Amino acid sequence: MKTDIKKICRKAKEASRRLAILDNGAKNAALRAMADALSRESSYIASENSKDIEKAEKSGLSRVLIDRLRLMPSRIGDMADSLLEIAKLRDPVGDLLETIKRPNGLVIEKVRVPIGVILIIYESRPNVTSDCAGLCLKSGNAVILRGGKEAINSNVAIFNVLNKAALRCGLPEGAITMIDNPDRKVMEELLAQSDFIDLAMPRGGEALIKYVTEKARIPVIKHYKGVCHTYVDRSADLKMAEDICFNAKVQRPGVCNAMETLLVHEKIARKFLPGMIKRYEASGVEIRGSKEVKSISPGVNLAKEEDWHTEYLDLILSVKTVKNVDEAISHIMKYGSYHSDAIITGDKNAQAKFLKEVDSACVYVNASTRFTDGGEFGKGAEIGISTDKIHARGPMGIEELTSYKYLIYGSGQVRR
Repeated sequence: MKTDIKKICRKAKEASRRLAILDNGAKNAALRAMADALSRESSYIASENSKDIEKAEKSGLSRVLIDRLRLMPSRIGDMADSLLEIAKLRDPVGDLLETIKRPNGLVIEKVRVPIGVILIIYESRPNVTSDCAGLCLKSGNAVILRGGKEAINSNVAIFNVLNKAALRCGLPEGAITMIDNPDRKVMEELLAQSDFIDLAMPRGGEALIKYVTEKARIPVIKHYKGVCHTYVDRSADLKMAEDICFNAKVQRPGVCNAMETLLVHEKIARKFLPGMIKRYEASGVEIRGSKEVKSISPGVNLAKEEDWHTEYLDLILSVKTVKNVDEAISHIMKYGSYHSDAIITGDKNAQAKFLKEVDSACVYVNASTRFTDGGEFGKGAEIGISTDKIHARGPMGIEELTSYKYLIYGSGQVRR
């Protein structure tokens, strides 16, 4: 059956005007009702999710990618909790950002307003459906969700539960919309709706990001790949470094804030790497090392040039030794994706240099890159991790889903 994209987008635009003036109490009541509905309908959601898992297993999808799809009870609970956390956040809409008083008597106020209609195109992770719906509602935006075919049953189930709860609370039809047609031509048509959609955000692999950017006739904020690095400096506490590096790679390897490349100062490499690599390999991590790393641990695979560019999203790690913090920074800026990068060091000068010169959205000192997450940043959740440099960078919460306008108060002024 043909999907009437223009009609859908027009309805979302109409809904966005009502959402923009909805008071905070009404938004919070809807969010709490949506959270309650997720908990109440968890068996239905899990049942639909099992269909996606079964299909993924039959198609030979990797264990890590299947993990991204899976909605066990704890993850459904986390989705509900996230909506409750979003409800607790201060509503940014209407914030007075600046007041300008001109010599001619004009008073100019800069106030925060919703963006309007936001299109989210995403892959794999069905919790994105809930997080994005909640964040857009709280910030007064309508949202159009277009998830990947591998999670279609899960996404539709979550949408059905959330939308029914939202409509019962009086939210306008079109406030939350799910496009369940997997045809790529439908996505192209969505990306052409500049009259109705104000912003597109793709979340997924590099191919999806490039496709959306090339086809869009509307503004795009890119949730680009996460080629995240951790650099272990010569002054690092090696026990702390080992724990951080292990967490950054192994705790959940199939997400964008997982470490993909480990850089180690050459002066400590022979002391640090053997034990670190042994621990990785015991957890099933494949190591792809530089020549220097292979000379220290002969059993690792030799890294190729393409490995330094690669977001594995799997239990695979590139490892390289560097001469100093300058070489580490140069490597990160050449091969990284401006997402999240970390230094493990006890040297204040190395720390300051790294923080200043690594131009990524999130730059860490003595902590795992796995913290790049809206919930961990106190935003309740995030609509994506922006690797762009305009409007928003890093985890995008409700404030990043707003723009501003100027309100000008006069008393008869005319320009001469």
